[in-house]
This record gives sequence, structure tokens and C-alpha cells, in this order.
Amino acid sequence: MITENERVVDKDHLKRIMQEYRRRGFKTAIDDFGAGYSGLNLLAEFQPDIIKLDMELVRDIGSNPVRQAIVQGILGVCKALSIEVIAEGVETESEFLTLQAMGVYYFQGYFFAKPAFESLPEVNWPRIEALS
Repeated sequence: MITENERVVDKDHLKRIMQEYRRRGFKTAIDDFGAGYSGLNLLAEFQPDIIKLDMELVRDIGSNPVRQAIVQGILGVCKALSIEVIAEGVETESEFLTLQAMGVYYFQGYFFAKPAFESLPEVNWPRIEALS
């Protein structure tokens, strides 16, 4: 997994690593997408299998048209490149429902369950809308 906050110094080396991972059947991902300086440049260079939307883009997305527009643009690019998207840091039903309506299918965050030490957390299973 590549983290967008990390600066890529040797692009050719990273490309070779990603090619080898794919050859071995692994999927590649960019974590914290939207948090760093080079998200779109990373997509242009590497086309991972998955991006994980940074939680700052997710935060209050249900009531923030600017975040909605940015995420909708990212989703359009990812759809065109066959890249799966995971929304990180989903904490509210509004965030979940907004992202689901936008076409996100994979989520993680406290809305679903909070981490617990030596126990299984209670899980919130929200209603999932049928895929169209």
C-alpha cells in the first residue's frame, strides 16, 4: 500500500514493485487519498487497484457540497480507470448514506464498529441500498 502522504522518490522502482505484486496476485492501494500533495499524480503514474479516500474528505460530506463535488470527481476518475474506492473514517449515518448514494460500496469507520481490546465490538449493520 502506498500512502499519499509519502513522497515517491524513485518512481521506476515503485512501478517495478507494483508490477511484481500484481504478477503474484496481490492488489495494490493508495491509502489516505486526498490528504497529500500528489494524489492525481500517483493515479497517473501507478493506477492502483484500490484507493482509500482520506477521512477528511469523508467528514461531514452529507452537508458539504464542496467535498461532495471533489469526491464525485475522484469517483469518476476511479470508475474510468477501474479502481475500487474505500471510504475511510465513516462516522455518521449521513456520511454513509451520502457516499453510498454517490456509488461507494466499501466503507470503514466508527459508524460501523469501534475497536475493542480483547472483545468483539458491537457492529452497526446499516441498511444497504440495492445496487443498480
